[in-house]
Amino acid sequence: MRKKNTVQSRIFFTKERKIDLHDLEELCDSVGWSRRPLRKIQRALKNSFIIVSAWEIRKNQRRLIGFARATSDHAFNATIWDVVIHPRFQSQGLGKGMISYMIRHLKNEDISNITLFADPQVVDFYCRLGFVIEPEGIKGMFWYPN
Repeated sequence: MRKKNTVQSRIFFTKERKIDLHDLEELCDSVGWSRRPLRKIQRALKNSFIIVSAWEIRKNQRRLIGFARATSDHAFNATIWDVVIHPRFQSQGLGKGMISYMIRHLKNEDISNITLFADPQVVDFYCRLGFVIEPEGIKGMFWYPN
């Protein structure tokens, strides 16, 4: 009887800011997000307060499997944006781990008010992580160009 040759992989989170834009675009494509201009993504990354990424290492190869970023006023508030986990790695606790990792680092920066915008299908996920819907009846407002 031959043993199946299984290759172990390792997953880790990092705040390393070096993200290949094409790898990020591929990750976003994997969940069906609309494409955005790479120059704007690069500017968004540059102006982000914290960037968190999740990586799989298999056979000495690194692969981007998760991403999130936060903007901040560097004193009181931060907003989390662009949370994405590759579909193959969803429902394994990686999203929870990545958000927890980000919150821990935001709290270490003395940020006490953390917000995010969530699509309806992921509201329950964020509620399970401690986020609340419209605390104290505050209603978000948006301005969009015509």
